[in-house]
Amino acid sequence: MVSSAVPQDFSHSPGLPSLEAAEGGPLGVLICGHGSRNRLAVAEFAQLAEALRELVPEVPVAHGYLEFARPILREGLDSLRSQGVKRVLAVPAMLFAAGHAKNDIPSVLNTYAAETGLRIDYGRELGVDLKMIQAAGARIREALAAAEEAAPPSPGQVRPAQAGPLPINETLLVVVGRGSSDPDANSNVAKVTRMLVEGLGFGWGETVYSGVTFPLVEPGLRHAVRLGFRRIVVFPYFLFSGVLVSRIRQHTALVAADHPELEFIDASYLGDHPLVVETFRERVDEVLRGDTQMNCSLCKYRAQVLGFELEVGAPQRSHHHHVEGLSEACTLCELECTGACQPDGIPLASPASTSPNHDHHHGEHDPSHNHDHHHGSGHDHSHGHGHAPYPQADHPLGPRTLTASNQVQRLRNQIAAGSGSAAAEPPAPQDGAGLVPG
Repeated sequence: MVSSAVPQDFSHSPGLPSLEAAEGGPLGVLICGHGSRNRLAVAEFAQLAEALRELVPEVPVAHGYLEFARPILREGLDSLRSQGVKRVLAVPAMLFAAGHAKNDIPSVLNTYAAETGLRIDYGRELGVDLKMIQAAGARIREALAAAEEAAPPSPGQVRPAQAGPLPINETLLVVVGRGSSDPDANSNVAKVTRMLVEGLGFGWGETVYSGVTFPLVEPGLRHAVRLGFRRIVVFPYFLFSGVLVSRIRQHTALVAADHPELEFIDASYLGDHPLVVETFRERVDEVLRGDTQMNCSLCKYRAQVLGFELEVGAPQRSHHHHVEGLSEACTLCELECTGACQPDGIPLASPASTSPNHDHHHGEHDPSHNHDHHHGSGHDHSHGHGHAPYPQADHPLGPRTLTASNQVQRLRNQIAAGSGSAAAEPPAPQDGAGLVPG
């Protein structure tokens, strides 16, 4: 089974003698991603893996995905074994530890280790880390500098005519997290926001989320504009591109269009910033040292976290087996995802889908479908994806606003008009869409 690495006397070093001399080797490194049908996101992930290879050239580095892209995790592990690897240091390419890092990836790795006898030591997520905060700060500074140097706004640009240099303490920072049904992961996004606001000197900071929890981007921004700041920086705290980043930009544009007197600045996501790559290298070193502890004191699977008491002791299993290796690329966009497939968070029907409820487009999950697995053993695992109900599912600023918002309907109409075809119009929303764990 996947084990916590046995502590060893290897000090952190940018060099590689410790990796080469480690007990149980030869070593290999596996970077574990979620996967996406967005070709740009997959390319960016592969680019990050390649950057890590350059930092650890003496050991093989492979990567794999849970779903919607290849290689899947098992294929990445097969690749390492074919190169003679006897011990794998697996690192989740996740900003924070929620369901994917805590359940889905370990479940796949455990199964593979049990089947093959390969030793797999599992690391921790990137987390709230000094280098990650510095990388985020760099992306925000880049956006501010670009805005200051921008030419006078042309028609259609979201910059007020009176826009000019403003002190940063007169600017509002809005950090957008992925959003999860795990409150520990959500709270870490809020901590990142505070670190950036206080570190850079913003006048105020707000945290919003792209889905699952609250407040969502559009209602959160509509609250934020009431604070009276003339300039708002919107920063997606994401590793890669994708439909969620596109949706963040689209919903920001909706709010900006209603407030032409304000300046909205879109900051870039993290990408393969050198400090992000260095953080991955540190996680590899931590696995080797056995220093891979997650925050279990606030983990809803281990502690009686307020509102999530029924999830303590939930079984560790992956919910991605039905789309593992499903790698058809989305054809609605050239490369960069525009979100045309799901402007309000509800996927359009995919021609490759066998049923509307089985279209997990761009890694977004529809919680309404059910997977009945009949193994001929007198039992079935009818788990409806196995997710416990999110206690704040009815929050007025939460996921239901994805389907209830008039502004979202405007966005849908704009996308349909822009495509020249009614085919871009998503199907009618269903009650409770978007209420899925991240």
